[in-house]
Amino acid sequence: MGIFSFFNKPKKFFSATDNEQIVQAIRNAEKETSGEVRVYVESRNPLVNVMDRASEIFFKLKMEKTDDRNAVLLYIAIKDKELALFGDEGIYKKVGAAYWDSEVKNMIAHFSKDNISNGIEQCVQHIGQTLKEKFPYNSVTDKNELPDEIVFGK
Repeated sequence: MGIFSFFNKPKKFFSATDNEQIVQAIRNAEKETSGEVRVYVESRNPLVNVMDRASEIFFKLKMEKTDDRNAVLLYIAIKDKELALFGDEGIYKKVGAAYWDSEVKNMIAHFSKDNISNGIEQCVQHIGQTLKEKFPYNSVTDKNELPDEIVFGK
């Protein structure tokens, strides 16, 4: 504690290796699709409902601006042990609620084994495969519409 405590560095949630593996998984997932995947990680969810928070972050990151409305946000609040997947209307209409529920259950299974970064990586790969099936890559029109780096909150 000190007078300049607000200058503290933000907490690191992952090792440099884990961070790079997650970013690489995002890049690999997006190689064969026009879809976009973002990962947002923070310590605590300041809102009551995890889906409300995921929605807030989704729109704060302007993820609804993709041409095909096919962006997916993976939201995680580490200390609250909460996670959510928020898909834009284009991808949500094509896969439905059961798909998202299944992916969340798979991630929870990995998280319960203290495999958070592996769970994220696997989820990103599954989402990428689904985006590839529903929104295949088009070499003429496709562009990377959103950054691939993990976004860290507080």
